[in-house]
Amino acid sequence: MTFDIQKLLRDNIRKLKPYSSARDEFSGEAAVFLDANENPFNAPYNRYPDPRQKELKSKIAPVKNIPAENIFLGNGSDEPIDLLIRAFCSPEVDSIVAIAPTYGMYRVAADVNDVKVIEAPLNADYTLSVKTVLNTVTPYTKMVFLCSPNNPTGNALKREAMLEIMNNFEGLVVVDEAYIDFCPEKSLLPLLAEHPNLVVLQTFSKAWGMAGIRLGMAFAGQDIIDVLNRIKYPYNINILTQLKAMELIGLEKEKSDWVKVLVSEREKLAEKLQEFPFVVKVFPSDANFLLVKTLDPRGIYNYLVDEKIIVRDRSGVALCEGSLRISVGSEMENQRLIEALETLV
Repeated sequence: MTFDIQKLLRDNIRKLKPYSSARDEFSGEAAVFLDANENPFNAPYNRYPDPRQKELKSKIAPVKNIPAENIFLGNGSDEPIDLLIRAFCSPEVDSIVAIAPTYGMYRVAADVNDVKVIEAPLNADYTLSVKTVLNTVTPYTKMVFLCSPNNPTGNALKREAMLEIMNNFEGLVVVDEAYIDFCPEKSLLPLLAEHPNLVVLQTFSKAWGMAGIRLGMAFAGQDIIDVLNRIKYPYNINILTQLKAMELIGLEKEKSDWVKVLVSEREKLAEKLQEFPFVVKVFPSDANFLLVKTLDPRGIYNYLVDEKIIVRDRSGVALCEGSLRISVGSEMENQRLIEALETLV
């Protein structure tokens, strides 16, 4: 299929003259900054952060093996999700397709922008149906969202199925890989050059243990990244986040160790949970959480709250009836959960 970004863009975004900040208009070294109406005291927090995060991207690029110009950094992954919908989808006209069940922010971002969401249900075993997705697409569908590994089901989507959708859809295919580090399946990042309609989302919140600093990543062709840079707020990544990310990105070995521990704990936790008589099924997971079907999800949830243990009740989500989503914690946290559940037997 032919991909034409100019055809996909909203007319007003195509014509938009972006805001140019003081730091956009200057690059290089300087001794005195009198261009941005800043307070000269309380360095370094008195200065606006680099609006393009060049130094941080230069550190991320070799880790991801992706050129810096193909990286967009956002306030969590939610920011690029919102920006993609804002840039490409005209309110009350265009639509997005999202698999169901999946991460709820795709719908929220679309609803905020008055963009229709069309759901493409997963199969009963949570696998992806290419036929269902492509049959759901309309002439007004600008993008398809695929979460892999998927939230809340935990399973990775088949690579071949995602590729088939990319090859047969003229719009953007946004693959959210927030949990890819916990998964044996490989990231789609190496395919960016071959698939100009592919956008890959990743985050520092999960495997890297940086949820508190709010840093998400979008990887795409430079033309798509340029669009996101044009419409984002000028200083969307604050200086504290940039500095902390540059410090913590050096902990790659620790991050790998954390992932190994969490994957091991995930398997042990799944085995123990399946032994309880009120657990119907523990679904296979490629993420750092488990979807667990139970006989009494709300009762178990409320009991655990009383025990000061918080899980997520997903029983109201399509295809997840009766299910709780349980994040994999430390060995001590997981043991505390199991001990609490044992009192219910």
